[in-house]
Amino acid sequence: MTIAEMTQEPSVIADIVGVPEYKPPRPRIHKFTILHYSPFKAVWDWIVLLLVIYTAIFTPYAAAFLTQNDQVQAIMNKNPETRGGEGVANRYGDPLVIIDLLVDCMFIIDIFINFRTTYVNKHHEVISHPRKIAITYLKGWFAIDALAAIPFDLLLFGSSTEGATTTMGLLKTARLLRLLRVIKKLGNYSQYAPAVLVLLMCTFTIISHWLACIWHAIGSAERASLADPDIGWLGTLAEQTAEFYYKNDTSSGPSITNKYVSSLYFVLTTLCTVGFGNISPNTDAEKLFSILTMLVGSLMYATIFGNVTAIIERLYRNMARYQEEVGLVKEFIRFHQIPSPLRQRLKEYFEHAWSYTNGMDMTECVHIFQDRNLPASGYETGYNM
Repeated sequence: MTIAEMTQEPSVIADIVGVPEYKPPRPRIHKFTILHYSPFKAVWDWIVLLLVIYTAIFTPYAAAFLTQNDQVQAIMNKNPETRGGEGVANRYGDPLVIIDLLVDCMFIIDIFINFRTTYVNKHHEVISHPRKIAITYLKGWFAIDALAAIPFDLLLFGSSTEGATTTMGLLKTARLLRLLRVIKKLGNYSQYAPAVLVLLMCTFTIISHWLACIWHAIGSAERASLADPDIGWLGTLAEQTAEFYYKNDTSSGPSITNKYVSSLYFVLTTLCTVGFGNISPNTDAEKLFSILTMLVGSLMYATIFGNVTAIIERLYRNMARYQEEVGLVKEFIRFHQIPSPLRQRLKEYFEHAWSYTNGMDMTECVHIFQDRNLPASGYETGYNM
């Protein structure tokens, strides 16, 4: 048989080299079903991830800082002399509210996409049957996704009262449940040391942002119940910045930017156990929150520094192994008194082998695959209809 005939018959070559012929079955995918590894699903997951990050940042900020402005507008709308226009028209002309509605629509679309996306079961089979996909999704993440996608702005449409505004701000925090899915997906990157460092820093920043929003919400809520509203930290901030609160002016006091920066500054100094004292807790609620923040800070310090130590050890593990192997080679040469030309060849061979395998034992790797009974032709993908 000629070489041309052999190239036209792949099975002949397989018989000669001892490699079994492998013909992967063509998957039968139902109509309108999306493969979980398709480019569209990858792009869509990144879009949803960006929306979840936006939600994690903006939703607590809006609930803590912007809800008060909505309450002030609701109070002013009750008085014909201070009413600046129709409350509903003004609210739904706000760009931030429009963005919130778009985010809700994207989350609702994501639910429908998840009902049509394949998944891998515990037997490592790709499930593409719509009924099985729907049942699995309903038993899994559907409840969290549905709760996070409820458009509270539309449900409370037309309600511009103070109570409705507060309720809307609190209900929107249900979107943060989406972070549970993000945390599960980001766990796949835990083997990459730089990615873990970035995730730890992002986690620290987001938690600081949340605590800053809670810190401002406590000070703002206590101003209405304290006998002397200036006792709280917001009153102290107003005196320091000369932006005082006035009883007949609900929009008085420090600006939103000033209050957010001061809140974040206090939280970071407390988490880092610095505490300069220019912003300090005065009421019981503020002191209890400061205690809780210090406890969270100590836990975060232990977690972050513990992971950083493990990451640095993982980064330098191969280098330490290389130095150990080099030492063994030198001891072998010295003990057997190998002549100089052969000594150099041994060192060059060792360096070449290490650069090729990066210190990995190929024989051990092959044994791992054999122990798991993996097919000799590579990998198989099972499709269960």
